[in-house]
Amino acid sequence: MTPLNQFTPTTEPLFQSSWYKKYNPLQNPTTHDECVRRLPLFKIRPELVEDAQKGGSKLVEAFSQGIWGGPGYTIQRLYLERKYRNDTTTAHQLWTPQDLKTSTYEKGTEITDHFVVLDKSPTSILIRCGDSPLHNPDTNRPSDGLFEISATTDLDKGFAEFRLKSIFYQGEGDPQDKTKGPMSPTMATMHQIYTKLWMESAMSHVKQ
Repeated sequence: MTPLNQFTPTTEPLFQSSWYKKYNPLQNPTTHDECVRRLPLFKIRPELVEDAQKGGSKLVEAFSQGIWGGPGYTIQRLYLERKYRNDTTTAHQLWTPQDLKTSTYEKGTEITDHFVVLDKSPTSILIRCGDSPLHNPDTNRPSDGLFEISATTDLDKGFAEFRLKSIFYQGEGDPQDKTKGPMSPTMATMHQIYTKLWMESAMSHVKQ
């Protein structure tokens, strides 16, 4: 995990993004973390490295596929499926491991009624989390967050770098305590552990 003093509102570009300013207009306190993993390029599927060299997005797509379609997300996926999957309002969303492992996660993609892709570049996928994408899709929510998945390559040094960034906040109204983020220290630690699980689960989908 990135030390919290290196992932702060003053140093992290995600805190300065238009999405963050839109969904946390009151600048309420956050709970945030970042997980980073590096892999030598020779351990990564060759077609992903080749595409990255050409400026393509297949590496970050494969990383995202490994997160959502991998074993690290299974328990949460099954829980959300049991609660929210139906043939009407959520039928268009991604639910099955097969769909989650093959989606390219374009803007607007909705994942298990809890995540929606806000933006995408060749090296990153930005996701809104914290509530159903059907609830207040363009306005603030009491419970909200941004989750950025990124994958970049350093051809000169011979490695790829994978990052998972999470920022959680109360997007609507004033919190009771303006000095604390929405998660307790225990919950924040548990989320960091969960993020590490997602990271390791996703690596199996990008390795050859």
